[in-house]
Amino acid sequence: MEKTLENSSGTETLKFVMVGHVDHGKSTLVGRLLHETGYIPETRIEHVKKVCEDQGKGFEFAFLLDGLEEERDQGITIDVSQMFFKTKKRNYVVIDAPGHKEFLKNMISGASNADVAFLMIDAEEGIQEQSRRHAYILSLLGIKQIAIVVNKMDLVNFSEEVFNKTKEKYTQYLSTIGVKPRTFIPISAYHGDNVMTKSAKMPWYTGPSLMDILENFEAKDDRGCLPFRFPVQDVYKFDKRRIIAGRVETGRIRAGSQILFLPSGKSTRIKTIEKWNAKVPEEVTAGESTGFTMEEQIFVERGDIGCLPSEKLVVSSRFAANLFWMGNKHLEKGGRYILKLATQEVECVVESISRVINSSTLEEISRNSQSVAKNEVAEIVIIVKKPIAFDVFGDIAETGRFVLVHDHDVRGGGIITKNVEYMNAI
Repeated sequence: MEKTLENSSGTETLKFVMVGHVDHGKSTLVGRLLHETGYIPETRIEHVKKVCEDQGKGFEFAFLLDGLEEERDQGITIDVSQMFFKTKKRNYVVIDAPGHKEFLKNMISGASNADVAFLMIDAEEGIQEQSRRHAYILSLLGIKQIAIVVNKMDLVNFSEEVFNKTKEKYTQYLSTIGVKPRTFIPISAYHGDNVMTKSAKMPWYTGPSLMDILENFEAKDDRGCLPFRFPVQDVYKFDKRRIIAGRVETGRIRAGSQILFLPSGKSTRIKTIEKWNAKVPEEVTAGESTGFTMEEQIFVERGDIGCLPSEKLVVSSRFAANLFWMGNKHLEKGGRYILKLATQEVECVVESISRVINSSTLEEISRNSQSVAKNEVAEIVIIVKKPIAFDVFGDIAETGRFVLVHDHDVRGGGIITKNVEYMNAI
């Protein structure tokens, strides 16, 4: 019988994402982790063995994950997959994100909820364009706990020199975008070297195994120490009660606390905290989905963000941002898009494009540009049709990042760098 994650009360859960260039071994590593921790049923393993035999291949751990025939045929992971396993210490949610550049938007949607990121590099192929680009996206997402995994060390005879050169070169690039990885680790995901335990094939490496590194990372418990942020997802009516439902992104709050909703400006006290099929708690904290009943009825709706009156968000119609663009059509100065931030959704206009850079080389392409091409990064100013509530990304990442939608598809992701005094209207 297949094992599932036991998400019992009081058990810590850590989410981590695997990112990197296509074919650098992300799915193989995830498959091995699930196999080694006993979370792959024997029936699944036997099925994969048969598939590999039919294709004339050796056993592929990556095939334990790839449920789509299209993925097996192409050898790439197309969508974001989430898997579960547990150790004696805690539960884990594994997000296996795509590496192919056409699927970067899927990576953003998967990685944005992660506590930890493993960024993988093929020791034989070395640092690729996507290796740099993915690191930049992780910096936009605000993931601070990052480990660099140099995979396929077996293909370079477990060379210390190759590992050190890769580490030196990548560290130089990461320093230019403000990313400080916790560690570099040499592994062979296919053979299992340095994955669950230390490998005798790399005696020169004195650090911990990948699993030990994972166990020592921290879950996002520190989000509970930040100012309270509660994006409203919906308002439900049960009997005569109105329950304002959503997820606590940061901070914590108790029943009886005064709560202010922005940008609407409505305020009241929380009467009760509601949890589905659970004892009514006195307090909720970051990461919990919940609902509130209020002491007096106020009109709030999806898009409002709850905060404490002493810890207000910014409410503005104009802000500066750093944007990563993924659309096939260029982002245009004066172009109209839909901006989504938390549960807010509003029309916006790109007022100015002050600077465009290459996301891989970080070389400046132009200043005061009229457009931004696919896979480029830009410093822009955005005007929204009506005021929205937000934080500067450096203060609170969860309410400081956004996506731009065009023709019903996500075309770009960005972070708010500062509020800009409102001057123009759409």
